[in-house]
Amino acid sequence: MLTRILELAREAGRIMLKYRAAAAHQKEGHFNFVTDADVAVQAFLKKELLSLLPSSRFFAEEQDNEPLGDAPTFVVDPIDGTLNFMRGRNMSAVSIGLLEHRQPVLGVICNPYADEVFSAEAGKGAWLNGRKITVSSTPFDKTMVCFGTSPYDADLVSRSMDAARQFLLRAGDLRRSGSAAIDLCDVACGRADIFFELRLRPWDVAAGSLIVREAGGAFVSLGHDRPYYDDACGILACNQSCEAFAREILEGADP
Repeated sequence: MLTRILELAREAGRIMLKYRAAAAHQKEGHFNFVTDADVAVQAFLKKELLSLLPSSRFFAEEQDNEPLGDAPTFVVDPIDGTLNFMRGRNMSAVSIGLLEHRQPVLGVICNPYADEVFSAEAGKGAWLNGRKITVSSTPFDKTMVCFGTSPYDADLVSRSMDAARQFLLRAGDLRRSGSAAIDLCDVACGRADIFFELRLRPWDVAAGSLIVREAGGAFVSLGHDRPYYDDACGILACNQSCEAFAREILEGADP
């Protein structure tokens, strides 16, 4: 199944790149958009993934969803980093997670701009274009910290910026990419050491969280005792040596 999903992720990335001038439409929330490319990629993946596993369900950003259950469920973000895509920043990805009993067992993320496909299966490690990857061992005071600003949630602005300031003062430096999926992959392969955001949706993290964990990293759903995908929540992903320090900073920011 993984081989076929890797193929589908690459094809979805090619579809995305065909829509460089895609029409955009405002969604609910501050500066929140959907493009014709999001719709086309999601329709393609829904058809193909449900054909691949007919007993499964499909849970995705650009549709109304029933609550997650224990049945096998594909959790999909057709374009993570839609605003980047709209502005031609070449920092967007297709994210496909497969959950069973509400926990990920397979994750694939395709960044077509870089020709990179990250993947993981539960208990089998994490990979980039077929090469095994691991998180960094960078100590906390030298870390590169990626973060998201939860831009659709005005109530989190102050807490997000305060946490970012604390990381900047105590860690190394900060980066803001605009794609949680890409940031999670960067942690998984050691390009970055920490990623946090105070509110993300299940499709933002279903695939990337497994890739981080299978690469030897820590993934924390803030306020929960295990990774949580039923609804939006804050998250932390990092190498193992940074987890305690990062949790300390985020405790005061956890919504």
